[in-house]
Order: sequence, then structure tokens, then C-alpha cells
Amino acid sequence: MDQGLEETGEPSCKKVKLGYDNSDISPVTASTDASKLGDRADTPAEISNPAHITSELVEDVKATSECADDTLQEADNTSDADVTLKPLTEVEAGITEYFSDHTGFSAVLKQRYSDFNVNEIDQEGNVIHLTDMSLPSEEEKQEDDTAKKAKEIDRSVIDEEYCSKLEALVNSKDMSGQVNIPAPEDKDMRTKIHLFIKQTYPLLETKTVEIDGKKMIQTFFRKGKSRDSRRDEWPASKKSCRFVKFVLYKENKDTMDAIGLISKLLKIKENVFQYAGTKDKRARTSQEITANRVHPQKLIFLNKLLRNMGVGNLRYVEEPLKLGQLSGNQFTMVLRNVTAIEDVVDEALTSLKTNGFINYFGMQRFGTTSVPTHKIGSALLHGDWKKAINLILMPRNDFPNKAKFQMIWQDTQDASKTLLEVPRYCSLERNLLEGLKKKMQPFNALERISRNTRMLYVHSYQALIWNLMTSRRLAKLGHKPVIGDLVFSESNSISDSSGPLVLTKDNIEKYSIHDVVLPLPGHSVIYPKNEVHEWYREMLKDDGLDIDNMKRSQKDYSLPGAYRHITVAPTQVSWSHHQYDDYTLPLTLSDWDLLKKEKLPDPVIKGKFKAVVLQMILPPSCYATMALREVLKVDTSAAHQTSLNVT
Repeated sequence: MDQGLEETGEPSCKKVKLGYDNSDISPVTASTDASKLGDRADTPAEISNPAHITSELVEDVKATSECADDTLQEADNTSDADVTLKPLTEVEAGITEYFSDHTGFSAVLKQRYSDFNVNEIDQEGNVIHLTDMSLPSEEEKQEDDTAKKAKEIDRSVIDEEYCSKLEALVNSKDMSGQVNIPAPEDKDMRTKIHLFIKQTYPLLETKTVEIDGKKMIQTFFRKGKSRDSRRDEWPASKKSCRFVKFVLYKENKDTMDAIGLISKLLKIKENVFQYAGTKDKRARTSQEITANRVHPQKLIFLNKLLRNMGVGNLRYVEEPLKLGQLSGNQFTMVLRNVTAIEDVVDEALTSLKTNGFINYFGMQRFGTTSVPTHKIGSALLHGDWKKAINLILMPRNDFPNKAKFQMIWQDTQDASKTLLEVPRYCSLERNLLEGLKKKMQPFNALERISRNTRMLYVHSYQALIWNLMTSRRLAKLGHKPVIGDLVFSESNSISDSSGPLVLTKDNIEKYSIHDVVLPLPGHSVIYPKNEVHEWYREMLKDDGLDIDNMKRSQKDYSLPGAYRHITVAPTQVSWSHHQYDDYTLPLTLSDWDLLKKEKLPDPVIKGKFKAVVLQMILPPSCYATMALREVLKVDTSAAHQTSLNVT
């Protein structure tokens, strides 16, 4: 499932007013007010042993970390549970037009999630990579006497046999496991062993016990708050730096799920973390994250527990990341099972480099389940809270492990009975049902779902309208500006608060189609001064919405709107041709591969299949799959791609 924004998820649209308008961004856990960035994470109980790890949490981690087969697979759409809704097709999502007239060709996208790599680019133009998994420089940290003593303790205080057992315990994630180490008679030596273990394995606790008449140092995962845990003070030299910035590397998991998992392991709230935008699920991605007063040691130790994820490149910073604080994303993608000759491929990619592509919201914007996210968004905009709840809990064929409780809800509408079957890791559904169990009104129960997720639903509806309007605008009015179009360009440098320029007969010659924008519907945007305005009005009216009355009494659903360029051109486009026999062998290396000093397999000279490795940079909130659609002239939906999958 690639629900939510695909590869980028950050605002690229011109905004109606100063500040970021959420109508063209993927929901992210971020705040512009540093004083509201969640609970401080350095409570006394959390510092000596950084995370509250329990056996239940580990089961959640296992469940939520189970990665699907790396090969693209087709969902079973034969379930009778959902007879009214199905995943959107490209046509239904308004994705119908092409910008250039080159010859397309057939290829498979994301045959493996490792064929799709995304690296965030910060505002200074640096491509973000995970390169270092060590702690920040020691001189940045003012340690108390106990910590200093622990640093001085040599590994030799414990026999190598028991060090190996401790490593195995941590790596096994067996929360019921323990290691018993013979305790020396000398009290100072016992103290050194306790300190060494607590410093080296911060998720473990120790205590001296007597077993069969012998003193032993018992080592185990902490199960709750330790009464003797001490407060590890924030570095004195970093009092002005409330945040730790780090690189999050992840595979086959979207950003919000990754942050949710880290939050569970550290037992802190998700809003402790901030990021500039979400990254694609079905990919290998690297992006920057900030954490409010979370000690680097806690973050680094997560690398022993996380699967297909890693954190590193830590440093102290004064400010959190905010929405849109990036300049773009670098994509490195493998197109497999290419059938065209190299000249055809080169012509298509040259066209992309020169002309760009239609800036559609990709299919991931609408989810890939049988309940498209825009349907839920429409219900929220109509204030039909019960319908929104039923859509969220509707049985669908995409996740068999959710089918049982979804069917119970559909048949009984009984929150208490449904909750009995909801897995712990289904936090969205659980939060919603717990609200209903408490007899909350539907609106209040929905408020228990994070604002980020609720905004995803309504933004999905806006994106659908934008796609449909863009296709109609290009099909009916062509690929050149017309009088009444709205434009933003580098030359006119309109500020966010000023709004776009309306084209007239006096200025139209100064602009190209690349300057033209269309609005995402909202109460603070202006619409084109031509027939396109009426198209918006008619479409919203057909959906039961009034274009002149988009404000809502519920602030979250009172969207101001935003503007988005019709077309976009990638930069730093490059590609190379390859041949292969085994689709499971990589043609690109991830940050994780490079950290492990992995190397690509030897090139295949005369392979059974052909592939193209394509790299490019796109602005925030632009979909690489839509660029590939323009190149290939094919449907990018998962179902269609599966039909091309040859192994």
C-alpha cells in the first residue's frame, strides 16, 4: 500500500498568504511554534535507559515492520466485502493528457522497491544521505561524574563470552530474555560492570541477584520506569539547541509510519519529531528529521532494533524543521524490462529533460486501497462525519489482517465489539473506535485521528479536482497561455500574499504554458478569468459544494486553497542503459548499501532483459511517477504495472 503522498509530499505551490497552506502538502508532524512541539523527551525515567521497550511493543514492531515481497504484486480484488468502491484508475484520477508527442515505450516501474531511491535536498542544495551512524562529538556533551566513570570503563570488565551474549540479547529483541553474569566479590568491580552495561546497552537494566547461592548480575530489557534512573542533563554547551537533527533512512515504509514506530520504541509522542515532507513508501529514501530534546544516544541505539530503517548524521540545532523547508528531491530509478531500442529511449528522455511533464498529483495521492482517500475527504468537507467514519472502517480487500474487525463494524456498528479484534498496531482505527466506544459524537471521535491524516483526506479531494481541471484545460484550450489564465513566474516574482497575475492581451506574450498555474479549490484563491472558472464551479456543484462558500465552521476543513503550476521540468537529468538476467540483483546502491560498502554486481553484457537507470531532481511536491508516465506514455497504476512484470 502506498497510501498518501508518493515520493515527495512537500509544498511546491505558490501560497495564498504568508505561511504554508496545507492544501498542497502531505500531512507531516511539524509545527512552526517551537513551544508546541510536543512533550520534552528527556524525562528522568527515559534518560538512563532511553526507551520503554515491552514485549507488546516488539510484537507491534514485527507486525508493522513486515515488509511485503520486494517484487511488485497485484492485490486480490475479488473480495465480496467491497462492492461499491475500488482503487482509482488514472482516468478516474483525472490523469488523461500528455505534454509531448514523442514515442513512448514499455517498461516496469518499481518492480522492486529497491528500484526507487529518493534523497531529500535541503534548502542549501545539499543532497541528504545517511553516511554516519555515530554519536555527535563527545566534547559537545557535558557528562556528570557517573557517566564519565562509565566512559572510562573498559570492555574487559566482562568476559568476551558474556559480551557476545549481551549483543545477542539486544539483537534478538526477545523482551523476555536475560543474561546472567557471574558477579565479582569486589564491589567496585560489580559497580563497573553495572555502569558498563548501562552505558553500552542503554535499553537494558541490571541488578545483582542470588541464583543457586551465587551472586549474579542479571541483565534484561527494562519493562517500565526505573526507580533509580537518573536525569541525564541536556549538554550544557547546547542549552540553546533544543533539537537534534538526523537523517532517517527507510525502506518500504512511509514517513509517518516510520516516525510512529520510532515514537513507540522511545515511548514519546509523535509530535516530538518534525520533517519537511513525507517520502514514498515503496522506495528507499533518506530525509532529515528534527527531534525536540531527544538524546542522540537514544536515537542511535534504535539502529539495533529497527528493521529496514536507520538513523544517523546527528547534530544539535536551534530550530526545528518546518513544512516545505527543502528545495526538492533527487530520484534514482530503475526502469526494468525495457522493450524499446536505445534510440527511442534516448529520444523520450531527452524530451522529458527539455519539455518537462504535466504536474499531475500521482496515484499515491489518492491511496491504492479500495477506499480512495478523496472519498473520505469529500465526506469531511460535506460535514458527513458518519460517512467518513464508515469509509475509514469499510471492509477492503487490501489488508486481510484488518478484514475481520472491518466486517464486524460493518455488520454491527458496535465499537466495543469491533475493538476486540483490532490489532494493536492499527492505531488509527483503534483511536477512532475508542472514541466511539466512549459515546463521543462522530465529529469528536474523528478528532482522535491525527490532524495530519485528516488533512491528507481533504487534500486528496483538492488534488483530484486539480487533476481533472488541468486535463480539461489542456485538452480544451491547448498548450499555450490564453487570456484569463493565472501565472506565476520568476520574472514577475509575485509574493505569496499578492496572488497570481491574470493574463490579458497586453501581457500574454511574455509568458509560456510553464508559467500558468491552476488553483486547488479553497476560500482564498482566485480562479482563472475565463471558462475554466465555470468548469470549477460546475464540478464542485456536482459534488454538492459551493465554490463561493468554501469556509467551514470547523477550522481544519476550512481550506484556503493554493496554486500549482500546470507543468514542471526536472533538472540534472541523466540516464544509462543496462542489461540483466536476474531481476533480484540491484542496479543501484542505497545509502545503506554504501554504508555497508556493498558493490554492484558485475555488468551483464548480453542479458535477457534491458533496463534504464534514470536520475533527476524535481521540485517539492512533484511526482516522479508522473514524469515516468510522460516518458513511457503508459498507465502507472500498480495493476497495469503488474501486468508488465516479467521475471
